[in-house]
Amino acid sequence: MDPPSSEGGQVDTLLRPWRPDDAPVMLAVAGEPMLGRQFTSPIDSLAAAEEWIATLTARRVDDTAYTFAVLDDGVPVGNVTVSSVERRHLTGWVSYWMREEARGKGLATKACRAVSEFAFAELGLFRLELAHRLDNPASCRVALGAGFQPEGVERARLLYDGVRYDTETHARLATDRV
Repeated sequence: MDPPSSEGGQVDTLLRPWRPDDAPVMLAVAGEPMLGRQFTSPIDSLAAAEEWIATLTARRVDDTAYTFAVLDDGVPVGNVTVSSVERRHLTGWVSYWMREEARGKGLATKACRAVSEFAFAELGLFRLELAHRLDNPASCRVALGAGFQPEGVERARLLYDGVRYDTETHARLATDRV
């Protein structure tokens, strides 16, 4: 499937699938304290970063997840994904992260909107969900700005470094006006 398009219908310069030559960027991201926990297995070498990118490609082929690098002037500075693609109920799970130097530019909100439109138009999904830690108001602003409505708090949902965190769940429907 093609990468998400911009509102004007032209291929967007904001998102593209991760490529093997992005491995050095992925390795650097994995070394950032707040972002390293985004990965299910450690990325501690270029080979591990290349393997992770290959896994992202395989998930796309398997129709289970669609992951895109978020670009700023052509350079990957973040990530946005629609995963847990479930065809029976036409649902998916959206997640995103941005490198520190790219935060505060509105890129995460734009990327979240673009991947949502991709999921509705290209994947035929109807409902997208996401959650953020309650102590992360910036992520909440991204979710709201991308048209995701709050649906409730899940107590002690996440565990990081021995500490449990509450999350707020949001959802966006294909029929929502954004």
